[in-house]
Amino acid sequence: MSLATRDEELRELMDDPDCDPERLAATLHRFAVVNRLVSGWGRVYRSALRPHLVGLGRPARVLDLGCGGGDLVARLAGLARADGLDVEWTGVDPDPRAHEVAARWAAPGIRFRAVDAAVLVAEGERFDAVVSNHVLHHLGAELPAFAAASRALSTGPVLHSDIERGRLAYALYTVGITPFAGGTFLRTDGLRSIRRSFRAEELAAAIAAGEVRDPADAPSPWRIDRPAPFRLLARSVGHA
Repeated sequence: MSLATRDEELRELMDDPDCDPERLAATLHRFAVVNRLVSGWGRVYRSALRPHLVGLGRPARVLDLGCGGGDLVARLAGLARADGLDVEWTGVDPDPRAHEVAARWAAPGIRFRAVDAAVLVAEGERFDAVVSNHVLHHLGAELPAFAAASRALSTGPVLHSDIERGRLAYALYTVGITPFAGGTFLRTDGLRSIRRSFRAEELAAAIAAGEVRDPADAPSPWRIDRPAPFRLLARSVGHA
């Protein structure tokens, strides 16, 4: 097996509409632990999201696209609440199975919908920031449209976090996921996710492919950062 190139043909078990529903639910629930350990969102919140929300000086709205089991929304909501920020959080995912799990986090100021970005754009929705976690590696040719829709929904930061493909990430995940993987798809799907994920230069090219830029060859509106080990963060600013 080579990690030199992105394996776009792999499909994760949880993406199968006929996968075991109990193992899927267990996987979505356990993401709350795994994401807290590896996703780096605490740092992203402190460096990129919180300063923007504080600077607004008013109640804010933040969207999580492809929210899965909803744990990122719940975590960010808790961080913002601890900072005294008034934020309405919306998590959306077109998969009704994920929506069912995410609904457990619903609370005042936190809501979930079983829709995708295109529906929100058609509804004329606008948010002060848009985020996603572990969505980009699931996408193929539809990645530019997803990226463009996320910018169309935001008046402020757009932050898409995902895995960076690499041998060390693969090796460490193989060992580190063992205590959490029982009864879930976490081991198989996590390793497949790494093999499907981007490297920085690949993501930069893929995410900007659908952007319409002026004839003067204006730079891409996207920047790729590394906020934590084995993580990529595609950053832009919305135009809603």
